[in-house]
Amino acid sequence: MAKKNVPYDQEYYDKEIETMPREQLEELQLGYLKDELKFAYENCPYYKRAWDEAGVSPEIDSLADLQKFPFINKQTERDTQGVGSFFGELCGVPEDEVVYMATSSGSTGVPTMSPFTQGDFEDFMKAESRLFWQAGMRPNDRYLHGMNFALYVGGPCVIGAQELGALGIWVGAVPSDRLLWAMKQYQPTFFWSSPSYAWQLGQKALEKGYDPKTDFASLKHIIISGEPGGSIESTRKAIEEIWDASVYDFFGLSDIYGACAAMCDAKDGLHIIEDQILVEVVDPVTGEVLPDGERGEIVYTTLKKRARPMIRFRSGDIGRVNRETCECGRTMTRIYIQGRKDEMFIVSAVNVFPSDIEYIVRNDKGLSGEYLIRVYDENYTTRYEVSVERVFGSDEPYDEIAKRVENELKTHTGVRPAKVLVFDTDKLGTSSEHKAKRFIDERNQNA
Repeated sequence: MAKKNVPYDQEYYDKEIETMPREQLEELQLGYLKDELKFAYENCPYYKRAWDEAGVSPEIDSLADLQKFPFINKQTERDTQGVGSFFGELCGVPEDEVVYMATSSGSTGVPTMSPFTQGDFEDFMKAESRLFWQAGMRPNDRYLHGMNFALYVGGPCVIGAQELGALGIWVGAVPSDRLLWAMKQYQPTFFWSSPSYAWQLGQKALEKGYDPKTDFASLKHIIISGEPGGSIESTRKAIEEIWDASVYDFFGLSDIYGACAAMCDAKDGLHIIEDQILVEVVDPVTGEVLPDGERGEIVYTTLKKRARPMIRFRSGDIGRVNRETCECGRTMTRIYIQGRKDEMFIVSAVNVFPSDIEYIVRNDKGLSGEYLIRVYDENYTTRYEVSVERVFGSDEPYDEIAKRVENELKTHTGVRPAKVLVFDTDKLGTSSEHKAKRFIDERNQNA
């Protein structure tokens, strides 16, 4: 793949696509969708069987016709994987046409494989280049990738940076000391990590006597992904304050692509690559498509993928969409992800997401930013408790911190936690060099 010759001062990587009028964009999507549905029906055993049973035809006349098609989800992937062939009944090509595969983490079940043809992979890289450019990356940048490469769909994203022309520094998920050494030695201008680890690494740097703002002064942009924190303003600003760098939230899912949506300079939602992915928001219970702006479960449909077309994939992510033109001039739909459907809990008839709690914890200057949520049933009622850490060197009484956090959570979420537990820095054990585990659900364990 050759580097694309784009002037450094050019605002858009691909202006025609990124600023395409909505009506024209939807015409483009409809053409792609018609082809994708026909391909999936003719080449993927699962879709032919499921659509025949549902009485739907791959022949459509409008984007709205997609609503007639049944959903798929993570369980569909697991049930069809390895059936009939190595990649299973959702795969649309022979194995010898697949050039790359990633897998899910398997944290909620059997890891699922995500295959790519050469064409799929090239489309993936083009999307990454566009999103990187959107976040300010240019060919003279040094990009240090600090996320896991092993079977992780976000690993190849570095190639998208190289396609743009930037210098790729493939470090991966290494111990903090090694990563700080690499950052000091190579002075990157861009760094990619998870939100929690970007913040933790800043704390580690301070503990080791570095001043991140001066010792790593070359670092001007931080890309964060893998957790919802990047779109939580308090978390994003906490990372920006440590590093004196601008933070951009990127979103991807192993089921389709690595990064497929990202912030622009406006930092108002994440632009999704609508020329490759169609997005819907549905009622989590009924599956009914919701109007733009209403919160529900986000559903994705690939428009050009061949190795494994994903038609109406229910992601489990709760959020909303905005199809209005952004102040940056891009017309690509923006998605706003609030949290996971399976991590939302209801207390006193109020919907609470871990992101609501993170907002409070990361905004409190007396806390380290680490937290742990435990949800449980007591006397036939759902309750929750939150564990936090006081900031390093603090002598503020634990009970005063607990009371303050309780009140802040009550004000922000509408429901008071059953308990707030306060620990000293680094005592919670939630630190991670990849995705941090901060949610424990103990409901119905004895049911």
